[in-house]
Amino acid sequence: MRMLILSGGLLMLAGCAGFGIPRHDPAQAWIDLDSKQEDTALQALEVDDKITDDKRYFQVHPGSHELTVRYQFAVQPTNIGPDAEPLWRDCQLSVKFSDFNAGERYQLQAGNIGFRPWAKLYDQQRKVIGQGTPAGCQHT
Repeated sequence: MRMLILSGGLLMLAGCAGFGIPRHDPAQAWIDLDSKQEDTALQALEVDDKITDDKRYFQVHPGSHELTVRYQFAVQPTNIGPDAEPLWRDCQLSVKFSDFNAGERYQLQAGNIGFRPWAKLYDQQRKVIGQGTPAGCQHT
């Protein structure tokens, strides 16, 4: 029985290893996602109104694109009231950029100030090249 459980566990680990992030296609631009604060989640949702296959990154053809991300975060009691519990927000943000280049890596970072989410798109030289606009939030 132990052997069955052990081999099942190893098979699961081997299966998970096959689902790592794929190699960067040099004919496309790669956009990494990074949330700047702890206890947050940032996910890729759409490219040009089409649902993404993988929520961990974007990979797009050169040119102009609109990226939509989902950012989940907690508004801390210091922004609500002294006796409040953290309030969870689930937001979508859109970032438009007109000049993605093949083979380049970009980074999309998100964070929040109180109730307001923000997103910034950086190029390889860490220059801000795009800003997110809120596309709707809800409390969870």
